[in-house]
Amino acid sequence: MNSRRTFIKQAGMLSAASMMPFGNLLAKNKKNKKMDTRTKWSDGSRLVVSISMQFEAGGQPDNAESPFPKNLEKGFIDLPASTWYQYGYKEGIPRMLDNWDELGIKVTSHMVGSAVLKNPELAKEIVARGHEAAAHGMNWSSQYNLPYEEEKKFIKDGVDAIKLTTDFNPVGYNANWLRRGKNTLNILQELGFKYHIDDLSRDEPFIIKINQKDFAVVPYTLRNNDILLIEGKNFSADQFFNQVKLEFEQLYAESEFKRRQLSISFHDRIGGTPQMVRATKNLIQYIQQHEGISFKRKDEIAELTLGDSTSIRE
Repeated sequence: MNSRRTFIKQAGMLSAASMMPFGNLLAKNKKNKKMDTRTKWSDGSRLVVSISMQFEAGGQPDNAESPFPKNLEKGFIDLPASTWYQYGYKEGIPRMLDNWDELGIKVTSHMVGSAVLKNPELAKEIVARGHEAAAHGMNWSSQYNLPYEEEKKFIKDGVDAIKLTTDFNPVGYNANWLRRGKNTLNILQELGFKYHIDDLSRDEPFIIKINQKDFAVVPYTLRNNDILLIEGKNFSADQFFNQVKLEFEQLYAESEFKRRQLSISFHDRIGGTPQMVRATKNLIQYIQQHEGISFKRKDEIAELTLGDSTSIRE
């Protein structure tokens, strides 16, 4: 027994001794870690939160992807599935708009042109409440495979639908499933856009050159996206909450030393459900308890990025 006690005691001493240099090294590294000169946003924010609210429902084609099984006979329209989409503009967006107001934040709504034309009053209300209207194509068609002029018309038709309906001039763009083509950015620059979001490569915005002019990239998210997590992986609302909470906590820690952006994405018929809106409220209230947090529309983020000489350039 004495030999075992002696072994445990000696092992404990060795363990403590081995940990001391490592602990001192951690403390030294943290003390000596230099603050990135780009840690603060130009407006003084420590971390910026960017929220997307996709306005797509009503613009979907017949028999668009839905939670219903794909066992419908050819030649028939999936009528119950269409009601799932209707929920987006009847309940989802109105509920989310009230939630944003209660939380005191503004978001970016990526609007499909045909959805706007089907529900013009809702599109107007989004803008009237102070949110950004960004372009999301004219319909749900792919654009990466279109010739230059056809793709340009596809994008411009969506822009015109938003402008004519809301008087808001979109400066940001989101392609269907982020799948832009080789001509998309040139077309966007030609049409007067300032940024696009079809990029997952960073956790902060950056600048690229298109047609010899600066163009902002405001990164989007798949990790914090309700269509991927709730519909695609069958996450519950509390799983969504915890995943985004962990993402925020890590980015907030990093924001002490580098510029960080947290992106969260909601879709009208998914993020606008009662459970998701409640989870979202709890999540944002938690985030708002931290110092240096600001919630910004993507057009505001693009402006900050383009006007900041310390922004990353690629």
